[in-house]
Amino acid sequence: MDVDAAHGDIDAVLDALSSTVIAERSLLETVLMGALARGHVLIEDVPGTGKTLIARSVARALGLSFSRVQFTPDLLPADVTGTHVYNEGTGEFAFSRGPVFANVVLADEINRAPPKTQAALLEAMEERQVTVDGDTHDLPEPFFVIATQNPVEMAGTFELPEAQVDRFLVKTAVGYPDESGEIELLRRRAERDERSPRMDEVLSTERVRALQGVPESVRVDEDLLSYLVAVARATRERSACSVGVSPRGTQRLFEAARARAVLSGRSFVTPEDVKRIAPAVLAHRLVLTPDAAVEDVQKRSVVERVLDEVAVPTV
Repeated sequence: MDVDAAHGDIDAVLDALSSTVIAERSLLETVLMGALARGHVLIEDVPGTGKTLIARSVARALGLSFSRVQFTPDLLPADVTGTHVYNEGTGEFAFSRGPVFANVVLADEINRAPPKTQAALLEAMEERQVTVDGDTHDLPEPFFVIATQNPVEMAGTFELPEAQVDRFLVKTAVGYPDESGEIELLRRRAERDERSPRMDEVLSTERVRALQGVPESVRVDEDLLSYLVAVARATRERSACSVGVSPRGTQRLFEAARARAVLSGRSFVTPEDVKRIAPAVLAHRLVLTPDAAVEDVQKRSVVERVLDEVAVPTV
């Protein structure tokens, strides 16, 4: 598949999603960018803004198998990955797969579960496999996690550990719709009998696999490689950050930039691609100093200042 064909498929998916979900097209592009770059997406916002509907609709539009895990304080790791169950007929233990064995896994309200259960996803997200009682099981291909979480200030939430947050390619927010969007939401609800809208399949599993291979052919010039590294390294030198972007984050920025180029219908990356995606890809990877946290410094603003200061190459 070439870039033009991939761009056409992505536009078709975006159009289908826009007819079902009331959300900014840029948000839907960010979620699809995560899928295209073989990454995972973290959506943080208050309850009732459509996070779960977006995840379910994306899976349906892409024609992928979907599974939802409702994270709660009593959820156990085995409830996510699966466990061995004794079969009385054969007298042996057989592995019963958990909900993580799907193409798209919705980790709903992931920060309501304790850290031990959150950590059950770490191997799945990084290695695309799970290990239970010493046995390793491969996950379906493609595989990506769309996690939703409520703001940490809300009751009953746990802070995600930095190691897990770093596994997400992008972190974004839904936000409230504008007045016309909210009116359209009610209009669409009045035109159907079901509470939730239905979504038609646009692509297939095989087509999504082909799409994920397209960014690998996107050209990234040497000057842009230096620019990507300079942006990531600059976050490590900010006085507001005790921990900057890791080398894993630099690689994810590279992968996201190539996916962003495909979304734009181009076979090459531009500095504008990097600037457009850097806050969503890098901000959640930063760890602020205590002083910066007290002063209410925003992580996205740190990344935006870095982008303003690092010299942009001419392409």
